[in-house]
Amino acid sequence: MSEHTSRTELNELGEFGLIERIASRVRLQHASSVKGIGDDAAVYEPRGHQVVTTDMLVEGVHFDLGYVPLKHLGYKSVVVNVSDVLAMNAVPRRITVSVALSNRFPVEAIDELYEGVLLACTNYGVDLVGGDTCSSPSGLVISVTAIGEAAPEELVYRSGARDNDLLVVSGDLGGAFMGLQVLEREKAVFKETGAQPDLTGHDYILERQLKPEARQDITALLQQLGVRPTAMIDISDGLASEAIHIARSSGLGVRIYDEKIPIDPSTYDAARAFNLDPSTCALNGGEDYELLFTVAQADYERIKGNPSITVIGHMTDQASGHHLVDKQGGLHELRAQGWDAFLRR
Repeated sequence: MSEHTSRTELNELGEFGLIERIASRVRLQHASSVKGIGDDAAVYEPRGHQVVTTDMLVEGVHFDLGYVPLKHLGYKSVVVNVSDVLAMNAVPRRITVSVALSNRFPVEAIDELYEGVLLACTNYGVDLVGGDTCSSPSGLVISVTAIGEAAPEELVYRSGARDNDLLVVSGDLGGAFMGLQVLEREKAVFKETGAQPDLTGHDYILERQLKPEARQDITALLQQLGVRPTAMIDISDGLASEAIHIARSSGLGVRIYDEKIPIDPSTYDAARAFNLDPSTCALNGGEDYELLFTVAQADYERIKGNPSITVIGHMTDQASGHHLVDKQGGLHELRAQGWDAFLRR
């Protein structure tokens, strides 16, 4: 949290005062958002099919306020939900945000958190229409629900891939994981020696971890190209995990080619500095929030050469299983080794 000249305790404002403070900063962007914060429930006019998703971020499990700025956390809490809506090939329209927090957080800290939330709302064209606030015995919990919309024929599920479809990914992978490694290393050094963090040269991977962006541009690009994915998922838990999700949901196998996985040079260099294999980081790191999708072979000419997306493999029959093809052509079984909230950390 940034420094403030004064500290306002939450009990000075009270729950209703805090809600009014948040509501005063909200500006609705959509005429279909009929009623936002200030009543028993929000009201909106549905158009097409509605897509609803919820994600919860828990201090000590999903984030560490020792190095995560509250503004970035607020922004990211919206992005992870917007990304899920986009992965359905839908358009995000509205969110609700619920926060549980202890009295160690002053009002100014909540202002900072919501500054990030509202910036994300502006950037992604979504309305904040409600939520809840309550006390927490320890730590901070943020729960965001996002609502999107799409015409029924435009929706894309994980289960729609077909044998021989191409497997395509947006952007590059592994950066968020390596950003986390740098932050954790510098935190450990600070605790042991008191030395100030040295984050020089890691701007890209730190931004990938602290302030990721949902790929709204990719769904727009595919629409412009006249390409409708057959299946799609966002990469929150790692490339391998998400590819297996698509394969299993579609009753298929999958092959990913190691040499095709897009990795930014700064991610590659950071992985080597940590004595990690860059491809392993890309396969299992998670939190990249890129889009992984399949397209028909017939659509290859429309997508080839586009710098925003990369063909990294293809779907196979179910009996062929889930494999990574190494640079020598050898097959290695893909395993879902990304994030699992119920594993001890």
